[in-house]
Amino acid sequence: MKKLLALAMFAICLTTGFLVPATPVAAKTVKVGVQPWLGYGPWWIADQKGFFAKHGLDAEIVNFTWDADMSAAVASGRVQVIAAATNTLITVRNQGIDLQAFLILDSAYEADAILAPKSVQTIADLKGKKVAYEAGATSDLLINYALKENGMTIRDIEPVNMAAADAGLALIAGRVDIAVTYEPYISAALRQGDDYKVLYTGAEKPGLISDVAISDATFIKDNPETIQALIKAWDEAVRFLNENPEEGGKIIADAVKSPMDEYKLAMEGVHVYDLKGNQEILAGEFQKTMVDINTIMKETTPDVIKTVADPADALGIDVIKNMAK
Repeated sequence: MKKLLALAMFAICLTTGFLVPATPVAAKTVKVGVQPWLGYGPWWIADQKGFFAKHGLDAEIVNFTWDADMSAAVASGRVQVIAAATNTLITVRNQGIDLQAFLILDSAYEADAILAPKSVQTIADLKGKKVAYEAGATSDLLINYALKENGMTIRDIEPVNMAAADAGLALIAGRVDIAVTYEPYISAALRQGDDYKVLYTGAEKPGLISDVAISDATFIKDNPETIQALIKAWDEAVRFLNENPEEGGKIIADAVKSPMDEYKLAMEGVHVYDLKGNQEILAGEFQKTMVDINTIMKETTPDVIKTVADPADALGIDVIKNMAK
């Protein structure tokens, strides 16, 4: 299996240009892969407000649409860090790729949701319907959890693999029956279709939908100053957002192409963690949350998730444990 994965990753590198660097990336140079998700907002703030440079980093934000492309980029060395869902980390580690999370970015509640026509009353009504969601992303985890909690499995629906950016609009256009996506795409879809509603959200299982900063385990070990500088830049950006919600919010809203009023509403369902918050939960509560997510994934997708990860291996806890709050 690992041999086949290695060959597949090599093929991806050849076709996309994501070649592994011949020499290690300079310690202070880093590319951060992101998607247009509100919880990643402090990265854009850090970039625009000069916090990366302040902490000695030559950093570049690289935008992606698909989780799979972003995972391939960090595995191959095209980017050194990605902002991705906890379930993405679990998935790639099950594929034999030695990535670690070193920072909790956010947790989402109402900001990840299943959208449906108003005529659909319950999750049970999804049986036999075309459901659009991005395989391997948070939407995948949410739909599997919702089905499991209602005595169903993914075999009870007709999955349609689609980027989160497209799923909501595909629902409004009538190409699918149900869509699973996240903000700002939830608001964008509902703005265009009065006959649709939010059927189910991540609030049904607090902690289920969360995001972390991920890097190759060797990069983390070999470049501790770079990783700590990233954490400091993120922490300063979170504090800036808390102290300057209008200016910070405008930076994020512009980055994800969301109207400011929709951003404010959507952000109410998202919590971003500063350094202090990380130090309070990364060494304890979050480890249990990650095991819970991993267990749900193993139960719902046993053909993909074979094992439950050891948090001691999957989380770079020591990176921030002794950093000053």
